[in-house]
Amino acid sequence: MTAVARPIVFVSDFGLASEWVGTCHAVMNRIAPQSRVVDLSHFVRPLDIAGGAQLLVDSLSYVADDAVLLAVVDPNVGKDRDVAIEAGDGRLLVGPDNGLLAPAWQALGGVRRAVEITSAGIILEPVAPSFHARDIFCPAAAHLATGMEIEHLGRTLDAETLVGLDLSEPEVERDTIKCEVVDYNRFGNVQLNVRHAHLEQSGLDDAPELTIEALANSTRARRASTYADFGPDEYGVIFDPRGWLTIVRGNPANALEGLGLGIGDPVWIMRPSDPSAHAADVTESAA
Repeated sequence: MTAVARPIVFVSDFGLASEWVGTCHAVMNRIAPQSRVVDLSHFVRPLDIAGGAQLLVDSLSYVADDAVLLAVVDPNVGKDRDVAIEAGDGRLLVGPDNGLLAPAWQALGGVRRAVEITSAGIILEPVAPSFHARDIFCPAAAHLATGMEIEHLGRTLDAETLVGLDLSEPEVERDTIKCEVVDYNRFGNVQLNVRHAHLEQSGLDDAPELTIEALANSTRARRASTYADFGPDEYGVIFDPRGWLTIVRGNPANALEGLGLGIGDPVWIMRPSDPSAHAADVTESAA
């Protein structure tokens, strides 16, 4: 086995309040001390498979080509299969077989090989039923990082049996997009499942302002390129660094709170009836 010291890119929903991430690092360091572990994020919303999958696939272009991708968002830990996958382009992925890895391997050319991680020489015993990340996923990722061939991790799987995942897509019509809130950050900026292409398909790409309608509130939002382009309390829309249309609000206000939005809530984006008018203030719905 050749010690190639491949990096490991690690994403999870563990947070940092416990020892879980640190223990996972310790396990990988013991097996692959020359491999650098890159913590992509450990703040995926708890048990949010789709959110973790989207973060992973959005980050692929920034990850080293030889990196082992380790993703753990595992609501059914101990029930779903623990898998390692070699994608069509040769990238290696490790995680639960619950759809979390599917958008990434689809973006990387499909599945070339897949195995269930079952080898006694890989798994740390005794296995904690509620912590497969430490005892199964991390050892597998670390062994792959040292150059181990994927077939040594366990029995071969038919790629057709792997769990897929369809990420949410907006409904696009002329001058209207029905979308949903897929994420938000600590500043209250609201990420929608809308890309540049969706805005172009709707014909809204030339609109300097957009009407944003939520279930409880609506507002006009000016388009710009960065957060600093908006004045205090002003609503706006930009494309964030991951390429998602994002509702923002100038300091010190908070778009998420102002529009009363939450994850999964529907949002309608439309061309304003009077595009020359100034952006409207949020209109509160009747109590």
